[in-house]
Amino acid sequence: MLNFLETFQIFAASCSSRSFFGLPTWYKYLDGKRTRLPDGTLTCSPVLSGLNDIWLIGLAIIEILLRIAIVAAIVFVVLGGLKYITARGNSDKLTVARTSIQDALTGLAIAIAASAVVAFVAARFTSG
Repeated sequence: MLNFLETFQIFAASCSSRSFFGLPTWYKYLDGKRTRLPDGTLTCSPVLSGLNDIWLIGLAIIEILLRIAIVAAIVFVVLGGLKYITARGNSDKLTVARTSIQDALTGLAIAIAASAVVAFVAARFTSG
């Protein structure tokens, strides 16, 4: 019977450097064990050494969410620019467009800073 930690290792089939749309994997900060299959392919499974690794998984999930927030903020900047272009000199629409661009840029800056903080904290957890 599998114990709690081995259950998570089953779901991590490969820890290759490829990712989905540039997003990190949920096991990004975990150590991996490389094995060669009989057909010659190299696989890597994350190794969970204790319950403290749950924090590393949580940090990786937070980083995924922050990267999605960064993409959303960029989309809102573009949409605000389109609103600005189509305002045609209407002062009320220009004000709304400027506000949405400013809010999106503020969100972008916060998401980038938070992503850097998460990466820094995860580096401290993995090095110690």
